[in-house]
Amino acid sequence: MIKPDKPADEALRLQALYRYRILDSEREKSFDDLVVIAKAVCGTTMAAVTLIDVERQWFKSVQGIDAAENLRSESMCGHAILQPREIMVVEDAQQDVRFHDNPVVTGDPHVRFYAGAPLLSSDGLPLGTLCVFDPNPQHLAPDKAEALAALSRQVMLVMELRRFALDIQNHMVQRDDYERLLSEYHDVLLAQNADLTEQSRTDALTGLPNRRAMAAALQDAVVSADGQPRQTCVALIDIDHFKHINDFQGHATGDRVLAELGALLRSHFAGRGLAARYGGEEFVALMPDVDLRTAELQCESLRMAVADLPLGFPVAVSIGVAQHRADESTDQALARADAALYRAKGNGRNRVELAP
Repeated sequence: MIKPDKPADEALRLQALYRYRILDSEREKSFDDLVVIAKAVCGTTMAAVTLIDVERQWFKSVQGIDAAENLRSESMCGHAILQPREIMVVEDAQQDVRFHDNPVVTGDPHVRFYAGAPLLSSDGLPLGTLCVFDPNPQHLAPDKAEALAALSRQVMLVMELRRFALDIQNHMVQRDDYERLLSEYHDVLLAQNADLTEQSRTDALTGLPNRRAMAAALQDAVVSADGQPRQTCVALIDIDHFKHINDFQGHATGDRVLAELGALLRSHFAGRGLAARYGGEEFVALMPDVDLRTAELQCESLRMAVADLPLGFPVAVSIGVAQHRADESTDQALARADAALYRAKGNGRNRVELAP
């Protein structure tokens, strides 16, 4: 095991860390929310906000393991802060000379994949990381790396706001000034929470709502304002032979196909429904106040529009459509649409199939 070196500006770094008065503080939901989002975005089972003290790595927030701190000498984050302007990615720790015999690799939690985005103070000093890790080797896609870096900046914003609030409590004497600054702090937090809510409900690559946002929209769409059942159709859309596109055209081209289809779906259902990325190469469209026949026509129009996308090579989609029934849940309606999609693929792909 190779122990991490200490940065050349270690004394200044520790001074900056202690200014935040955060070590050994209680759990806070603002940090927990960011860790949950990072774990979901990067598709790992574990994530944490870590701060590097003199001899220890301390967890301000952690998901997936039950620990409060770890030795700095055994921490991957201790290595990550040595390159404060970069995200450190370890795709397989067992193949990395620095970590192959590290206790966190050979024992619990058996880390194989790690990615850490340094947390930089206002004067550019690395205090710790927002990191994600997993017991299985992984590759961190560029869009996920960008999202992790963005979330690390959000962690530092929360830390700055937290320090700001502590400074107000310690130094403000006059009531009017105190209330004004608290109001500004509250407004910043509201704006930040709105931004985080948007991030957690939007797919980074396509800009479409994600699966979580679609589930909420579908739940609202099947019931009218007065609580009565509402006629609503849902379609699952899958890119045919998408693996071949990634394998033979490259993942960058695959991402371009996803982005182009996302833009087409956004325009196709604008004003008359909602489209979202459901996962991987699969999308979902919500069509409220539409019967099954009309939904079929809309999806046939979409299928033909996909074939005309200016990508330089043919792309096709298979689509399964279902109309929500009053006696079923939204999950059941999606399951019937998925079964129809499966039939569309089985019947030759590049077609629309209706759920009975």
